[in-house]
Amino acid sequence: MSRSRIVIVGAGFAGYQAARTLSRQFRGAAEIVLVNPNDYFLYMPLLPEVSSGILEPRRVSVSLAGTLPRVRLVLGEVDGVDFDRRHIHYVNPEGQGGELRYDRLLLTVGSVNKLLPIPGVAEHAHGFRGMPEALYLRDHVTRQVALAASTDDPAEAEARCTFVVVGAGYTGTEVAAHGKLFTDSLARQHNRPPLGVPGLRDDRRPRWMLLDIAPRVLPELDERLSRTAHRVLRKRGVDVRTEMSVKEATKDGVLLDDGEFIPTHSLIWCVGVRPDPLVEDIGLETARGRLVVDEYLRVPGQPDVMACGDAAAVPDLTRPGEFTPMTAQHAVRQGKVAARNLAASYGYGAPRAYKHRDLGFMVDLGGVQGAANPLHVPLSGPFANLVTRGYHLAAMPGNRIRVLADWALDGLLPRQAVQLGLVRSWSVPLESSSPETARVPEPEPQAEPDSKSEPKSEPDSKSKSEPESAAASEPASEPER
Repeated sequence: MSRSRIVIVGAGFAGYQAARTLSRQFRGAAEIVLVNPNDYFLYMPLLPEVSSGILEPRRVSVSLAGTLPRVRLVLGEVDGVDFDRRHIHYVNPEGQGGELRYDRLLLTVGSVNKLLPIPGVAEHAHGFRGMPEALYLRDHVTRQVALAASTDDPAEAEARCTFVVVGAGYTGTEVAAHGKLFTDSLARQHNRPPLGVPGLRDDRRPRWMLLDIAPRVLPELDERLSRTAHRVLRKRGVDVRTEMSVKEATKDGVLLDDGEFIPTHSLIWCVGVRPDPLVEDIGLETARGRLVVDEYLRVPGQPDVMACGDAAAVPDLTRPGEFTPMTAQHAVRQGKVAARNLAASYGYGAPRAYKHRDLGFMVDLGGVQGAANPLHVPLSGPFANLVTRGYHLAAMPGNRIRVLADWALDGLLPRQAVQLGLVRSWSVPLESSSPETARVPEPEPQAEPDSKSEPKSEPDSKSKSEPESAAASEPASEPER
């Protein structure tokens, strides 16, 4: 008799924790299958440090095969679920389709960039939800500073050295905070030519703008932490504008709500997230775009299906009538509860409802600055930064020594002003259903061979990345970690 098969879709915070918990509990008694487009778990809270040149990409990419030894990894993006046949359909990285049977199914597909109906944003902005976007931003920022240093046109230099971040939540605030330090370091390296030769003069220093329609930065946090973050950003030179957003984006810059036009080649979109488009495609009941589940993370009407993380509208038992926020803190704990409840369905223990009160939040503001309230004790400055980094090291399931080594090297050596050019602008569109993978060009159609010629071989890879339409009509400042 074959082992029962538990299929987990998605290896974000919820999916990874569920897979690890199940593998430890069953120890081979059931087959645990994890379906994910990449072979790594991305520790997203440290992604701003990748885009700013502090950490190398593999430091925040934890191997799934290396850390989940009793879990079978299937590389692919799930694009359909047949609940009657208990099958999922997926497409692997080379464009080949496949199916998997399941006895239990856990959906943890996560979220993608949230779009707003603002002219030009989808064409000219880039998000910050995956490794390809972080690598693109690091190269793009490095390139813009280099181009600004090599031009004689002051207007062009100013536009290339202006970076606009929309969304002052966790991600946007950290991207702006780290980005300003990064570009200042790059500018110092380019500010060396003798008089009369192009270079970054003091009046061409990089400028960062942080915009949000909320009345303060980090609107999800305690006001004391918001004030700390605002003060650090202002002192660093970031132009923080609250109750302000973008009215239109063009290739030459952005038009703000108040009518001011900002010349720039860099628009970074961090306004929030929406559930993965698969949630809508599978036809189950949703609430606010997320899969409806009960407090045990079960999907109503589907006794063998559960969901958690950003994709699920999990009832918040600490705040009746509301759903848990889309944060990593909840996703990690929901993944563990989902795993225990799946095990309970096989007779291993008893199911339990998900209930969690937040333990505080932490924001790394770059350098030695931070803002945190662990266990709701407000902290700021170097001590908050130390606590924040300590928390990240404890939360990471691997690569801790490598992360520590990169932090130490960053404190001793200047940032590397190198652009690798591996991720192009067109390969990381804002309007993407798969921000965790870079888009590749569609293969050119092959001409039909005539009867006298040899048949041509088919291309061995195919891109699968269809753009999704904007699903949101209002801005959101939901925390993303």
